Amino acid sequence: MRTIVNLVLTTFLPLTIAAAAPPPSNGIHLPATYKHWQVLGVSHRDDNQSLRVIVGNTTAMMAVRQGDIDPWPDGTILGKLVWKDSRHPFWQPAIVPGELSHIEFMVKDSKKFPDTGGWGFARWVGMKLKPLDNDGGKPCFDCHKAAAKTDFVFTRPARLP
Repeated sequence: MRTIVNLVLTTFLPLTIAAAAPPPSNGIHLPATYKHWQVLGVSHRDDNQSLRVIVGNTTAMMAVRQGDIDPWPDGTILGKLVWKDSRHPFWQPAIVPGELSHIEFMVKDSKKFPDTGGWGFARWVGMKLKPLDNDGGKPCFDCHKAAAKTDFVFTRPARLP
């Protein structure tokens, strides 16, 4: 019986996990391990009342620790997890994450994305992770041009003692 259970799990579990992955956005696949990445920074936007947690893959975090983010190295992936503002139910002055708005990723590959500053841009909307395809991320890059002096990245790593 144990052999049958193991056979079923090893055969069908990977198919279930693979089927759960959302379609790519702008040709970029949602990184499977992003929920385990380290936090690089946080931000709040007043204009659209949203909280953001910015995470980075191993390449990004090594670059941060080594002070090697100008420019960011190829292989860097930065993720931005965005929630609408919500008031804490027991402490009204506190803003906490509410409904998930979207998840965004910037992928640094200077050869693959030469027209967008070496970065690929991807976004998935809501809890259903509906992929946004927007002309290869060019509208995203148009906004990120304002951060050209920091390799098109707005986020500054949070400093710790």
